[in-house]
Amino acid sequence: MAKRSSLTIRIVEGKNLPAKDITGSSDPYCIVKVDNEPIIRTATVWKTLCPFWGEEYQVHLPPTFHAVAFYVMDEDALSRDDVIGKVCLTRDMLASHPKGFSGWAHLTEVDPDEEVQGEIHLRLEVVLGLRAHRLRCSVLEARDLAPKDRNGASDPFVRVRYNGRTQETSIVKKSCYPRWNETFEFELEEGAAEALCVEAWDWDLVSRNDFLGKVVVNIQRLWEAQQEEGWFRLQPDQSKSRLDKGNLGSLQLEVRLRDETVLPSSCYQPLVQLLCHEVKLGSQGTGQLIPLIEESTSTECRQDVATNLLKLFLGQGLAKDFLDLLFQLELGRTSEANTLFRSNSLASKSMESFLKVAGMRYLHGILGPIIDKVFEEKKYVELDPSKVEVKDVGCSGLHRPQTEAEVLEQSVQTLRAHLGALLSALTRSVRACPAVVRATFRQLFRRVRERFPGAQHENVPFIAVTSFLCLRFFSPAVMSPKLFYLRERHADARTSRTLLLLAKAVQNIGNMDTPASRAKEAWMEPLQPTVRQGVVQLKDFITKLVDIEEKEELDLQQMLSLQAPPVKEGPLFIHRTKGKGPLTSSSFKKLHFSLTTEALSFAKTPSSKKSAFIKLANIRAAEKVEEKSFGSSHVMQVIYTDDAGRLQTAYLQCKCMNELNQWLSALRKVSINNSGLLGSYHPGIFRGDKWSCCHQKDRTDRGCDKTRSRVTLQEWNDPLDLDLEAQLIYRHLLGVEPILREKLRDLSSSTEAGSSPGPAPKDSLAQLLRVLQDLREAHSHSLTGLPPSEPNRLQELQT
Repeated sequence: MAKRSSLTIRIVEGKNLPAKDITGSSDPYCIVKVDNEPIIRTATVWKTLCPFWGEEYQVHLPPTFHAVAFYVMDEDALSRDDVIGKVCLTRDMLASHPKGFSGWAHLTEVDPDEEVQGEIHLRLEVVLGLRAHRLRCSVLEARDLAPKDRNGASDPFVRVRYNGRTQETSIVKKSCYPRWNETFEFELEEGAAEALCVEAWDWDLVSRNDFLGKVVVNIQRLWEAQQEEGWFRLQPDQSKSRLDKGNLGSLQLEVRLRDETVLPSSCYQPLVQLLCHEVKLGSQGTGQLIPLIEESTSTECRQDVATNLLKLFLGQGLAKDFLDLLFQLELGRTSEANTLFRSNSLASKSMESFLKVAGMRYLHGILGPIIDKVFEEKKYVELDPSKVEVKDVGCSGLHRPQTEAEVLEQSVQTLRAHLGALLSALTRSVRACPAVVRATFRQLFRRVRERFPGAQHENVPFIAVTSFLCLRFFSPAVMSPKLFYLRERHADARTSRTLLLLAKAVQNIGNMDTPASRAKEAWMEPLQPTVRQGVVQLKDFITKLVDIEEKEELDLQQMLSLQAPPVKEGPLFIHRTKGKGPLTSSSFKKLHFSLTTEALSFAKTPSSKKSAFIKLANIRAAEKVEEKSFGSSHVMQVIYTDDAGRLQTAYLQCKCMNELNQWLSALRKVSINNSGLLGSYHPGIFRGDKWSCCHQKDRTDRGCDKTRSRVTLQEWNDPLDLDLEAQLIYRHLLGVEPILREKLRDLSSSTEAGSSPGPAPKDSLAQLLRVLQDLREAHSHSLTGLPPSEPNRLQELQT
């Protein structure tokens, strides 16, 4: 059994932001922090006070997290980025919105006294005496304190206050992971109601000390426990009144928290086997359970259910059969060919998810070079005469402004070149397309041709394929490459317009150049020769794509399984210097790294021969390195064992925050089941004769911070987690259980009245309801008898 939490985050847009630049505008971006740990950075939207991001992320994290905060920043090229404001959503607040938080939130000022982080290790005890009692507080250590000084660290000390008396620890210089091991005692009166206050401060020689956080302990509860020891989370100082700095703007967010208790695989086997059995029956036309699930699923959650079912059946090798069943259901209720797969049905949603899960690498291979070229050229492209701006395109070779006609002709030539390259790459990609995708399109093509025979419906099977391949996969990827992981940043206005026009052309080709698609935008007419040629090429491509037999499908699947793609690859900078010298950015060497399910390897270039660097089974932790160690906040460390069993550390530098978190996520996921994973580590480096983080002199000293192996970002190429998908399907079915029971009563009544000939769907439905009841009982048993966790027990002591 495992408890798992995940945050689905969509950062939509901002409005009415204050101007931070002398131009009267700002260059805003967002940073997302979970418990003060930066995990996401959006793209910068230049020169606007109302930015649109539209970026979506899913973060997996431990259930013990406390809050997620969104910081809106203004990027500056020459100085430090300005903080505009923030929105903070606590875990409790998100838990109170089962369907997620959605809407506009006002940005608030960022108060340094509220920007606290980290924990402090305390030992508290009541010492009983014959005449007087004493309160003993031992301040042992702290971890992950906020860096307040320019050197990327703090000079922390602790101030302990009780009953009018104040005592302080010594100052630990240049550390966010200090160790004090100092004890203080106070006179304690029985029944005293005053709280014990433990405050952490950053000492400054010239300016005032900076507040690092505090812990307030309820003495009455400590009397009951007599003694407590553990890590207490530092809290902000909210006693001050907040100054109103006026309107800082608003941020539109969609954030959903999902907590799941995932049971052992054996508990889900009855549900998985029942669903798989129904899919196999459905391919023969006798399955009834999947149609009932579709009927009981509301529109708002249909996409999630479709994705969960698709991933579950993909893991069971039944994705093609599941989608084939949905194709039959959709065709059975469609009378007009021009409305086929146009609604947001379970078939449409499942097929969209299927292409994103099984075909994303194929998409990257076709579109990647074309999208990169569009971004690199940055040409001004426009076909609509009413939108042409001659001043944007510069001058022609004769040093005179270009005319509108010249701009339109140049735009047509540019779009023809991009569209031609795309069609050429597509027609050559039949063998590169995953076998399961080809086989699924073969089933779709055959089912549609059987349902709509005749010469008047000759193009309908082709349009059925392109409605998914072009209209719901390639065209959206061209229009928004960042959302399909083709680019790290959104396009600027000029590039966005080029991509939009290219996507429209792809849509027209996908619609088989119908009169209806041509009539919408007459100014697209100059591209018609290329579009008509593209239709011919696309039909020829689809004919070859669906021409795959069972044996060829199995052979291709076996061949692709032997050529497992890397989990993650790209350029990184590795620290290669040895000895006691200073560690600087110049100590890093750029190499091309590749992470597979076997090892982390590197080469000089992507095409060079790779050298195995770290075996996957030897990885013990993958964590961030604090900024002061190398002067960069984008360095990670991979802790592993060498052939002799000794712990070694490799330091790798990334180019940005997102790349850092993506590599950390990939390393943590592939090593999550390794034996001997570390629970603590040193976020600093061993420089000279001590650790830079906690100043301990023993190189083998236990780590001064806890590892974060469960904090990961969801990626498109993540391996399937079938137990989690089964749990999510169970959770959905539990929510619609009353509808399913009502359906069972209706079916039972129909059967008794003799009005339901043939196989009775009530048997499958009754079995499904029994499986849900068994899973509900398994969850109840898993939650009983669990002792309260230490964080919850310590939290009760704090006021």
